[in-house]
Amino acid sequence: MSRAILYLEDGVFYEGSSFGDSNGTLGEVVFNTSMTGYQEVLTDPSYAGQIVVMTQPEMGNYGTNDEDIESRRPFVEGFVVRECSRAFSNWRGQQTLDEYLRQHSISGIQGIDTRALVRHVRTQGAMRGIISSTDFSHDSLREKVSSHPRMSGSDYVQQVTCEDAYERKAESESRFKVVAYDFGIKTNILNCLSKRNCDVTVVPAATSAEQVLSLNPDGVFLSNGPGDPEPLEAIVEEIRVLLGTKPVFGICLGHQLLGLALGGKTFKLKFGHRGANQPVMNQRTGRVEITSQNHGFAVDPESLNASEVDCTHFNLNDQTLEGIRHRSIPAFSVQYHPEASPGPRDSLYLFDDFIKMMKDKS
Repeated sequence: MSRAILYLEDGVFYEGSSFGDSNGTLGEVVFNTSMTGYQEVLTDPSYAGQIVVMTQPEMGNYGTNDEDIESRRPFVEGFVVRECSRAFSNWRGQQTLDEYLRQHSISGIQGIDTRALVRHVRTQGAMRGIISSTDFSHDSLREKVSSHPRMSGSDYVQQVTCEDAYERKAESESRFKVVAYDFGIKTNILNCLSKRNCDVTVVPAATSAEQVLSLNPDGVFLSNGPGDPEPLEAIVEEIRVLLGTKPVFGICLGHQLLGLALGGKTFKLKFGHRGANQPVMNQRTGRVEITSQNHGFAVDPESLNASEVDCTHFNLNDQTLEGIRHRSIPAFSVQYHPEASPGPRDSLYLFDDFIKMMKDKS
């Protein structure tokens, strides 16, 4: 294993060894608290532009396979772990984690104190960083990091959205037709809709409201995705046109974009929410849901018109807004991932709520 360094924009650095691709990478350094699901993390398009640190100390124990992917390829910029397992034990396993990262040209670093790194990110906030196994000059690394674009103000959706529309048929009897905007859509979202008798047409992020309505859908889905929602002004305008015409359901970035379309504002979180263990209070039922999350921005509840929009869910760790629902038009969204694969599954009812909304509107 060759020497590698993770250098952060504030000058803090961690030395370890390289795994995966050795070409190096730049991105925003964030952390994820999930104990399992590293392949789902790697292939979630919402991580575009980011170097992900896993807090669980050993990754790769069960290998990788062709079934647990959430999109067409990995979208993380880099991967940071305490230890990458050199062998795997799982009946579905096909490759080691190291082999998988090499195949997809993703650079990783292991052998560093990820506890200290995560504590630093929690204290100082998510920041730009670089993984390098060839350049160890701090002056050179600092220059590279400082010239890399910040996450705030960056549009990563255009890097992950599909080029052309495509279809996903209902698993059994087709009852509803959904148009899903691909801002970085995850495969299990399509699975959840397909299992609920929905024919889904997935369309590129730049698709106009007029084009969506010409497909005569029963409902419109706004997907998850990477980056800052505020630069996506053209998309927000198209969502505004759609509101009130068809039921709308948004997840993650889709939630933020719906919040902007309803006149709200978004802001960047200090270090974001990423992991499969985030407690969320459902204000409508009084129940606490354990949720999977991956976002660095949030909707400001004070920016929403309280006479028109209900704030339905709040994160119990920091009280940030996690869900909204319009009072008079069929539109709602959540900040977290009810479709989470491999779990938890506390919030799958939200897809049933969307089905009911389409049924009532028909």
